[in-house]
Amino acid sequence: MDFLNELNEAQREAVLSVNGPNMIIAGAGSGKTRVITYRLAFIIQQGLADPFELLALTFTNKAAREMRERISKIAGLEAKNIWMGTFHSVFSRILRQEAEKLGYTREFTIYDTDDALSSIKEILRGQNIDDKSFKPKNILNLISNAKNYLIDAEEFESKYVVDTKTEIAARVYKIYTEKCFKANAMDFDDLLIKPIELFTQYPDILHKYQHRFKYIMVDEYQDTNYAQYLITRKLAAVHENICVVGDDAQSIYSFRGATIQNILNFKSDYPDVKVHKLEQNYRSTSNIVHAANSVIAHNEHQLEKRVFTDNETGDKIQLIITENENEEARKVVDSIREQKQVHSFLNRDFAILYRTNMQSRTFEDQLRKAGIAYRIYGGLSFYRRKEIKDMLAYMRLAINPKDDEALKRVINYPVRGIGNTTVNHMIAKAGDLKISFWEVLEQFQKMGFSTQAQKAIAGFVDAIKAFGTEAIREDAHDAASFIAKNSGMLKELHSDESAEGVSRWQNVQELLNALREFTENPENKEPYLHSFMSEIALFTDQDDTDKADSDVVSMMTLHSAKGLEYNSVYIVGVEEGLFPGAMSMNTREDMEEERRLFYVGITRAMKQLTLSYARTRNKFGQFSVNEPSRFIREIKAEFISSPHTNAEGSLLREIQKMNMPMRRPGTRDATPAQTEAFIGDDLSNLATGNRVEHGKFGLGKVLMLEGEGDERKATIAFDAKGEKLLVLKYAKLKIME
Repeated sequence: MDFLNELNEAQREAVLSVNGPNMIIAGAGSGKTRVITYRLAFIIQQGLADPFELLALTFTNKAAREMRERISKIAGLEAKNIWMGTFHSVFSRILRQEAEKLGYTREFTIYDTDDALSSIKEILRGQNIDDKSFKPKNILNLISNAKNYLIDAEEFESKYVVDTKTEIAARVYKIYTEKCFKANAMDFDDLLIKPIELFTQYPDILHKYQHRFKYIMVDEYQDTNYAQYLITRKLAAVHENICVVGDDAQSIYSFRGATIQNILNFKSDYPDVKVHKLEQNYRSTSNIVHAANSVIAHNEHQLEKRVFTDNETGDKIQLIITENENEEARKVVDSIREQKQVHSFLNRDFAILYRTNMQSRTFEDQLRKAGIAYRIYGGLSFYRRKEIKDMLAYMRLAINPKDDEALKRVINYPVRGIGNTTVNHMIAKAGDLKISFWEVLEQFQKMGFSTQAQKAIAGFVDAIKAFGTEAIREDAHDAASFIAKNSGMLKELHSDESAEGVSRWQNVQELLNALREFTENPENKEPYLHSFMSEIALFTDQDDTDKADSDVVSMMTLHSAKGLEYNSVYIVGVEEGLFPGAMSMNTREDMEEERRLFYVGITRAMKQLTLSYARTRNKFGQFSVNEPSRFIREIKAEFISSPHTNAEGSLLREIQKMNMPMRRPGTRDATPAQTEAFIGDDLSNLATGNRVEHGKFGLGKVLMLEGEGDERKATIAFDAKGEKLLVLKYAKLKIME
């Protein structure tokens, strides 16, 4: 029990309070992971439950691995039996045990986003729907959102069709559901939806898992969606020993279906909940903590807490103000070079965070010129590279030949004489007969193909069957090596002597190395291909630790930075319309999420924090004049300074004093009273191309109109203020011409 002495009072109370519902509100840098691991270790040590009776849900596989290792050091090797992992990995494990009750086999394939998009595209083609007018990604997002709210295809069609787009989505949703089932496949959303379906249809199975899991812990609870909320509610209904951990101030994933209401309403769900607040920040300097607090205080919807630190005061937050994005990148890189000298920082001590990926290019250019190594996170991970996905497709087919997406990917790679015409004919036949692509292949003699095509198909079918036999008989590495050699992939890649070809061949060799490590790991009780494929299917970019220990500057979006920390952080492009984004200005909820995202960015910094913005910027080929973000003005003046000239120092003071956008030289902004008095016209006849006047932004031209009724919006290029997206209901515009 000595480990309890390492905790502060609030942390210790959270660890020792194990029975009944508990909520741990964990401020940034407050030792949340330590509390979770020690709490689970305490339950085991006290004999309150066996490890296999504990369920711990995380949001990354990496976090689960780290926690399991730390618990094992305290509670022993038995801790490896805890049901710990991401929602998707834990419930895919349950589904593999119970799959047959839902009509699947245990070898079902898990479709990633690329597989799902490919399937959607094929359905759109089959329905003669133009995928440029109705983008597959948008259709998939509609389907995904529906699934996360437990709305099936039939309900979506009957209740949620309001226009052409949703009518098409409903049609595609129904076909997509049938197509996945025929392919013995589930997508990522299904891994959460199917357990609910299972528990609803089979109360005895729900009863089994309710009694198996005596204690349930959920990390990052503010990031859960409705389906995840419902699953945990169902599983905790018997013992009610549920503990959720999170920070409402770091809820930033609503675009993925996460709802902050899950954590805000936890007290309503469990009235006798014990609330523990971890408020001491061990990560950041006092100035950084106070700056973060001053920003997040502007949010109305939040749980009450007071984050503090006993760390040193540290340097004030630096503000870099530049004329354009190229100068911004240059000054940021100059600042990195200076900090490396002054503080003896390494490249790995720095992170450049931006709101959108499009901002990375100028910083890449300047880092290259300066000879500073960098890595962009959230880029193409190892398991998403073409040659790796090709190899994995063959392995998927060895386990589940009905996997249509894998089959389409490699049926003619390497080239074996099965052309697109033949493939499209078989796909159409599968649709007509309502069977899988593989079942059509097995009947190729009846399809009227040429002798040459029949020979090629027969060879491919025999090869896949042979791969399936190897997958059952041999371990994962030996089976994969057999597949790589006999599929022709290794020969194909080895024959390409270009630098790119050599790199692809080496990547496949690295995949085989990973399979060898998997096979030789004594902790893997089933060192076979199906187990490896189950693990890889749940791998996410956030778990990609390739080169993580290299001495490079990290570059990523603010969303990707969640959970990370660096000695020195640069948040760039902190401008109105970019951060916060223009689309977030329509509702308080959206704006508050943008502010939480800024809070997450601030709290990644341990020693140094720098903000930057450019007065002008080219965005999507359009030149814009920018105002400093409101988030800069929300940082109290005593925590921020500018390293620039006296003139810019005066400009900073002006920003701090004014609760309004910065004035652009040569223009005059209306006062709040003048803006309020400005009376707009009836905008029902507003058209693209109209010249308009706004009380605050001045004269401009309407570029685009979208939406209807109260949701009608206009994109307007103002002469002095650049592009703005305005909701017409509130815009107060005068039509000039």
